[in-house]
Amino acid sequence: MANYGEYFKALREAKGLTLREVERATQVSNAYLSQLESGKIKQPSPINLHKLAQLYEVRYEVLMERVGYPIPQSEDHSDLKKENPLLTKFGRITDEEEKELLGYLKFIRNRKK
Repeated sequence: MANYGEYFKALREAKGLTLREVERATQVSNAYLSQLESGKIKQPSPINLHKLAQLYEVRYEVLMERVGYPIPQSEDHSDLKKENPLLTKFGRITDEEEKELLGYLKFIRNRKK
């Protein structure tokens, strides 16, 4: 995916985190995170993606696929539906829809502060 940087930024903002806070929580440098979000890193480290997946509470496979790593496809998606019940209710969503949903989540969380 050519424009994965916006997705990473939306995930971070939906959690209400700054780059420095992500750096402290994951031990991934602020500079690396900034370059990741701007799309300057062409092949992100799987180790760093794993750390970010844990912090952002997103499946590691999702992040790997977003940045272009091949992911084996399984016929059984029941484990994915258990982790994300929204898939059961709404089905697959587009990248643009997901980005919009993350932006709305950020808006809701900021409103509560």
